[in-house]
Amino acid sequence: MITRSTRKKSKKKTILYSLLILAGAFAILSASYGVYLTKRAEVAADRSYQALENRKNGSQLRDEDVEPLTDNVSILFVGIDDSEQRGFGDESSRSDALMVATLNNESKTIKLVSIPRDSKVYIPEVGYDDKITHAHAYGGTAVAIETVEELFDIPIDYYVKMNFNAFIDTVDALGGVTVDVPYDHLELDENDQFTVELKEGRQLLDGRETLALARTRKLDNDIERGKRQQMILEAIIQKAASASSFTKYGDVIDAVGNNMKTDLTFDEMKSFFDYLSKGKPQVETLTLAGLDDMSTGTYYWQLDEQALEETKNTLQRHLDLKPGSSEYAADSSAE
Repeated sequence: MITRSTRKKSKKKTILYSLLILAGAFAILSASYGVYLTKRAEVAADRSYQALENRKNGSQLRDEDVEPLTDNVSILFVGIDDSEQRGFGDESSRSDALMVATLNNESKTIKLVSIPRDSKVYIPEVGYDDKITHAHAYGGTAVAIETVEELFDIPIDYYVKMNFNAFIDTVDALGGVTVDVPYDHLELDENDQFTVELKEGRQLLDGRETLALARTRKLDNDIERGKRQQMILEAIIQKAASASSFTKYGDVIDAVGNNMKTDLTFDEMKSFFDYLSKGKPQVETLTLAGLDDMSTGTYYWQLDEQALEETKNTLQRHLDLKPGSSEYAADSSAE
């Protein structure tokens, strides 16, 4: 005889079995999607890989190759405007943004330095001081790296170069990012053809709006511009790390793969993912103090020498390097 209690137990078992089946199906789909994304990421990584001729074995300031999972390493992030409207190619354009990240494996910390584009620095390729934004135009990524190594006296182990399209497509693929816009402003778009309207306040921005916020410097200066770029980068990382973005990774991978160049191999990229997966690293942002200089008739951001020296020491300690140590293959006397 089937009682009410028996029917309830049967119904509970049916619900339980259904939930287990759904959970199992979700796990299988997630695993399958993960394999699919890994393969898709590998194809994108191969498409974006570009080793530099004089850096096939890494920085010339290193005696030995580094391993991201075991060594302290540095990465130079280069943002460029290679649009047809500018009339420049990939390697002849000026850099629109330069950021150096140093990663300490033991403390799981990151130092992030934004370099103002008008900073007056020594560019070894041409043998004189100029705006650091011009370094890339003088000889592409290799000269930009050499100039940054000269500025901070540290090896740059890897580079990641992205154009405006990669930035826009990545933000759009994530469904936009939420940031604080400091003021109302009209800014030219990525092609310098139309204006993008920015409104003051915390809000969700799409790719074009986010790029406009990152680029503009009409109402403040390069230092504030660097801070905005650091804020935006953090927002992108947080959005990418959220569970809601899991199904969007394929679009992000495609966006980056089509518009990025890097000397990181796919295995090295995975090493950095493993680095981050061991716990959210503590990120410290650094700025390069200085002052406006029009003494030559051309505007420069004149770096404060004492502050620059302190930044050098901070980065060298973070990489566990000492000035003049054996870690440096290059002889400082040859400078």
